[in-house]
Amino acid sequence: MKFCYIDESGTGGQDFAVMTGIIVDARRMHVTKQEWDGLLSHLSELVNRPVAEIHTVDFYPGNTPWRDLDGKVRSQITTAIFNWLRDRKHKIVYSAVDCKKFNEDFPKEEYSDDVGSLWRFLALHLCLSIQKCHQGISDNKGHTVMIFDNEDNEAKSFLDFVRNPPEWTDTYYGCDSNTRLDHIIDVPYFGDSKHVGLIQVADFVSFFLRRHLEIHEGGDDERYDGEAEAIQGWVTTALEQSIRRSNIYLLRGRCACSDLFFRYAPNLIIEAT
Repeated sequence: MKFCYIDESGTGGQDFAVMTGIIVDARRMHVTKQEWDGLLSHLSELVNRPVAEIHTVDFYPGNTPWRDLDGKVRSQITTAIFNWLRDRKHKIVYSAVDCKKFNEDFPKEEYSDDVGSLWRFLALHLCLSIQKCHQGISDNKGHTVMIFDNEDNEAKSFLDFVRNPPEWTDTYYGCDSNTRLDHIIDVPYFGDSKHVGLIQVADFVSFFLRRHLEIHEGGDDERYDGEAEAIQGWVTTALEQSIRRSNIYLLRGRCACSDLFFRYAPNLIIEAT
């Protein structure tokens, strides 16, 4: 059995939105949790106050409680977290959206009423990608529990959607009507990132993928000298842990469902596949 811990960045009106899932084998959960809790304890010592969770949107620019932590130290911590993710050999799954294109064109799509919001578009893409990736695993080792950060406005409608996925999603992973999303255990769950460390890791990866898109595709200026290069290195480390990218963005031979997600992906994400 596997667990996929999920959070997003950029769904609040930014130019790009990214959702990332950290996939963990159940047998290795206790070690991962212990190591993450140890990192938070170390950070608490550095800032001389309790740190229960990392909000990347505050950590990266050095907002409270990180204001007194030197930028070079924060950069070293960022590198250490991405290296930790690599060394733990946890896979990731991701989805990214060009929000301007989505807001302008998606309401005209045939299936827009089924999907609804940007958040659900990203979340559905992750579920379909996980299903396609894990359905080839034997026995029950490919069955996956999806755990999202709390999202009160989206939870009920998304749960209903996953319980009864529409037929047009079948072609994404070649299922028949009796096996829809059969590798997604029961229904997705929603948790508080303060108590679920790997949701914080998912937020961390989503933030830097989004920032990478803002700089290289959105034309944003660097916030400090060398930012683009630093983020390129962190993003490369993260994407090296991705599930096979043909499960996420298929370059050729796309069905109507997989093409839907492909069309709204930023060019830089497509080029990376």
